[in-house]
Amino acid sequence: MAKITTDMIMGDIIRQYPQVVDTLVAQGMHCLGCPSSQQESLANACFVHGLDPEAVAGAVNAALAAE
Repeated sequence: MAKITTDMIMGDIIRQYPQVVDTLVAQGMHCLGCPSSQQESLANACFVHGLDPEAVAGAVNAALAAE
């Protein structure tokens, strides 16, 4: 099973696991197409959006595990 961590780069997550885009959006990540979001870590993206990075990573990993 894939494991998303908070230090992974958002662009890499989206390219490797496109099936989690809906989960990321549902968690509050609404600018996944933004060029700057492609180069930042999940933790940094969460900070910008006022989200808990561990909660977002947990939701993404749960979505991957449910496949």
